[in-house]
Amino acid sequence: MKKQINVCPMQASRCNCMNLRRASRAITQFYDDTLKPSGLTITQLSLLRHLEMVEVATISELAKMVQIDRTTLNRNMKPLIREGFIDIRQGKDSRTRQISLTLQGKDAAAKGWKLWKVAQKKIEKYMGNTELAKLVQLLLKLENIVYYDEKKQ
Repeated sequence: MKKQINVCPMQASRCNCMNLRRASRAITQFYDDTLKPSGLTITQLSLLRHLEMVEVATISELAKMVQIDRTTLNRNMKPLIREGFIDIRQGKDSRTRQISLTLQGKDAAAKGWKLWKVAQKKIEKYMGNTELAKLVQLLLKLENIVYYDEKKQ
């Protein structure tokens, strides 16, 4: 078995996208590692929490809430269906499907949520409140780049 070597670059990439992708992968791995005892990933916990808030949603509605396409959502739901955490039933017509959280899903979400809070606290401690607040604002600004039109500015 090959030994895995952890690499932490000491220098930022010249590519802004690459820097953000590396940070995104790192933070996702951090949350997934913290949530591991719950058996959930951060993506799965997010889906369960969204369903918990709305109780019932169509696939299109849930995809819009979590801001992913339907194909990705379907792929992410498969393990949750297999574990019995979510239930899918026919909607009001044959073209729609209604998704809801099961009791097992609520229990899994509660366990995951406790661990999520641990991850949040660790990040707050690591970053500090001021830097974390600044990061959140910058990330929100970056999310809006799709609406930015340089010609109008």
